[in-house]
Amino acid sequence: MFEQLTAPILGSLLLSALLAALPVLVLFVLLGVFRVKAAFAALAALAIALLTAILGWQMPVLQAMSAAAEGAFYGLFPILWILVNALWIYRLSAATPWFAVLGRTIRSISGDLRVLAVLIAFCFGALLESLAGFGAPVAISAAMLIAAGLKPLKAAIASLLANTAPVAFGALAAPIVALSGVTGLPAQDLSSMVGRQTPFLAVIVPLILVFIVDGRRGVRQAWPIAVVAGIVFATSQFLTSNFFAFELTDVVASIATMLAVLVMLRFWTPAEAHDDDDDAGVLPSEERPPAKQVVLAVMPYAVIIAIFSVAQIPVIKEWLAAVGTVTFSWPFLDVHTPSGAVVGAQTFHLDHLKATGTLLFLSGIITAIVYRLSPRAAAREYRLTLGQLRWTILTVSTVLALSFVMNLSGQTGSLGLALASAGGFFAVLSPVIGWLGVAITGSDTASNSLFGQLQVTAAQQTGLPPLVMAASNTSAGVLGKMLSLQNLAVASAAVGLEGSESTLFRRLVGWSLGLLVLLTILIVLQTTPLLGWMVPAGATR
Repeated sequence: MFEQLTAPILGSLLLSALLAALPVLVLFVLLGVFRVKAAFAALAALAIALLTAILGWQMPVLQAMSAAAEGAFYGLFPILWILVNALWIYRLSAATPWFAVLGRTIRSISGDLRVLAVLIAFCFGALLESLAGFGAPVAISAAMLIAAGLKPLKAAIASLLANTAPVAFGALAAPIVALSGVTGLPAQDLSSMVGRQTPFLAVIVPLILVFIVDGRRGVRQAWPIAVVAGIVFATSQFLTSNFFAFELTDVVASIATMLAVLVMLRFWTPAEAHDDDDDAGVLPSEERPPAKQVVLAVMPYAVIIAIFSVAQIPVIKEWLAAVGTVTFSWPFLDVHTPSGAVVGAQTFHLDHLKATGTLLFLSGIITAIVYRLSPRAAAREYRLTLGQLRWTILTVSTVLALSFVMNLSGQTGSLGLALASAGGFFAVLSPVIGWLGVAITGSDTASNSLFGQLQVTAAQQTGLPPLVMAASNTSAGVLGKMLSLQNLAVASAAVGLEGSESTLFRRLVGWSLGLLVLLTILIVLQTTPLLGWMVPAGATR
């Protein structure tokens, strides 16, 4: 048996916390200062975490290695199982003419670039984030905006800023799944809480988009379409994350918002949009494809919604849980907290049938059949997907291994106890930690894996609601996405402005910090009686 130590370094909690922070500090410095590839930075951080766990926290070598193996396996399944199959479906669509049809359909709706910015960057980008993520929404949205007539720099800025509200539920809610795995909090509770934070961002983002495209004039003339898009997306995000299949939050929200904007455009369009000296004018709209082609273009998303909806039928959901869940104790782990309680993270739940990734894999097979892709072609796209994600697979697995080592050895607990000394002020620090984690790692999933348990530990020690603090790591993290080096590089390359990352950073940092302040105020109020009623009733707090 291994019992976690609170202050193993000379009996000092401060020294212990400083040493516990070393792996994360190394990760951040390698990524942010030396710009080392994320996978190599994570491997270096993992090596340091193993050494500090064994030498500092006196964790047995076999148990430390087993903890790393459990984390790496959790990274592969269910998280990467989701990401790989989500991106596979996107590639299946992109390998056919129907993806281009989807783009033409969107561009045929309006010639007003402010409207198209909302439709392409906000709505369609969210749909891509729900499946592909990892830069694909930014790259594709930016390219489509340039094709529609927007200047490259504005297209990159708009795409990066729009890629905020959907990130918390991106890749079929992979960040939520990861957060649940490292904290032990139910995924549905976390989804419900995040769904009561990020919708407030969704209301604001479309207004910022029209401002980016056309300044104050854009807001003055196109605010109705931005407000409708923001409210519909926020409402759909709240309802789906709280009362439906939270994995489909972005899919439902993006499609509902697209439909709402389309309906509104039948009755209203901006009164003035043309300016010969500006790129925010009215451009010739493309001819709308036939209805049959439009249906085939949206088929992958319709299949996903259908599969996940069927999986939520009570009888089927119970059957999948009964026959498709395996629970076992991870071998060579016997970890107890300083109080003697068994650490729950060493019990592994393998939901191989009802897992999001499995349902996505089935959706991909059906999509391939509908698109009449041969098994060889579908398999080729799967192989190319694995190749495209090879570094992501290594990075995510390594970050999860790092997270499990830090959590099970007690390093995260020591760091959390030290941060708890901030008292109630930790409610302010919590969102900042999530924001910084994504800004550095470029991934809400990775940030949740690193800091999820730290948030819960600090919250328990300060008397703050653990559910709210854990959720804040995800919700505030989405605002760091637009500043991450990975996303900035993707956007620069997509618009043909390689090397413009610093320019994009300067143009976006103000928006990122401003939205972070607003979200932090909301989260702090949710820890008080004033907005405490927003915490889901009956949730694990």
